[in-house]
Amino acid sequence: MAPDRKVQQSIFDQQAGESLATLAPLADRMRPAGFDDMVGQQHLVGPGAPLRKLVELDLTGSFLLWGPPGCGKTTVVSILSSTTRRAYLSLPATSAGVKDVREAIDGARERLGYNSQGTVLFIDEIHRFSSTQQDSLLHAVERGLISLVAATTENPYFSIVPPLLSRMTLFRFHALGEDDLAVLVRRGMERLGGSCDDGALRLLLSVANGDARAALGVLEVAVSLCLPGPVHVTEALVHEAAGARYAHGGRDSHYDEASAFIKSIRGSDPDAGLFWLARMLERGEDPRFVARRLVILASEDVGLADPRALGVAVSAAHAVDLVGLPEAQLNLAEAVIYLATAPKSNRVTTALAKAAADVRSIGSAGEQGEVPAHLRDANYKGAAKLGHGKGYLYPHNFEGGFIEQGYRPPGAEGHVYYEPSGYGEEHEIADRMRHRGDDPSPI
Repeated sequence: MAPDRKVQQSIFDQQAGESLATLAPLADRMRPAGFDDMVGQQHLVGPGAPLRKLVELDLTGSFLLWGPPGCGKTTVVSILSSTTRRAYLSLPATSAGVKDVREAIDGARERLGYNSQGTVLFIDEIHRFSSTQQDSLLHAVERGLISLVAATTENPYFSIVPPLLSRMTLFRFHALGEDDLAVLVRRGMERLGGSCDDGALRLLLSVANGDARAALGVLEVAVSLCLPGPVHVTEALVHEAAGARYAHGGRDSHYDEASAFIKSIRGSDPDAGLFWLARMLERGEDPRFVARRLVILASEDVGLADPRALGVAVSAAHAVDLVGLPEAQLNLAEAVIYLATAPKSNRVTTALAKAAADVRSIGSAGEQGEVPAHLRDANYKGAAKLGHGKGYLYPHNFEGGFIEQGYRPPGAEGHVYYEPSGYGEEHEIADRMRHRGDDPSPI
């Protein structure tokens, strides 16, 4: 008789659990079972702290854990999953879709109806969920059908749809300080049965940058490099284990650095622009994001003071797609230097804003906003009978390819939007605009 499938699955799960106990990363093997063993975040998980009370009392409600990697968010959820009386489900935002969310909600509804048991649904990295996926949670969260617990490393005011965020209690986690990290590293070293130099510890804390998982990961690699000899971690071994690791910021630091990058180039400081470019690329920033920002800046801040700037920026963006990193960083650096040293003008930006304000003011209907008859399309049968195109003067029939005539609706006629600056090539543009039409005779 074949073994019972449930028995087989139980044996499999037990064996998998035993294997993970030895094969899982050190950070997972050291994950505390209770709040008393947690290091850091005492404002949230210390005795009597709000998040700890919610978990220990198994109170209903939904909350969002926001903080950088390796600061204890997953540990809190692990403690919750082992203590809650409610059913606990977990969905990874990296692979779950709307269908998975709906199935989880349907299961919660059945559980509540048949067993009067609530459900905790945990979604890690919820910032990876699209707006549609996040919206699919709203009704269930609002009715209390599920208690949504979510974790994110990204600023929720950028990454979470406002209706969902307003229905959750937000708990802010912070990167671990060096004292807290040192406690964890010493615990890890004790677990691995070795020792480390003071210099090695200081370097390890530095490269971890507040991330407990990173600190323990580097420590584990450094210990492995000691084998098969005595386990004593030196500064050189930490260097080797850490490699070229850089800490990645969340979305808020991402936008802060991008802001500093753009403002440096706008301020005509090529060295500052190169610094922020290097920092973003070293941190793993998507080079296409950088390239897009340069294309925008070329028109927004250089504009027609140097019309070639847009071509340089677009070429750099094309190079990113064509050759990729690491080579494309040279193309980006070239664009940064060119844009930073180019003459600056924001007159394109201000001109468009003025035109848009007129469009909103006069609208597109009524006498003030209608397309003038002489500018309307006259290339179809019957257009002439409607008076379309009548009185239009073809500029190429006049000297210099220019003839003065109205090109806007009456409500916008005579309004000046674009006023060239005196910088770079806009000085020449201003001269052309002043002298055009001096001799508008037909040719």
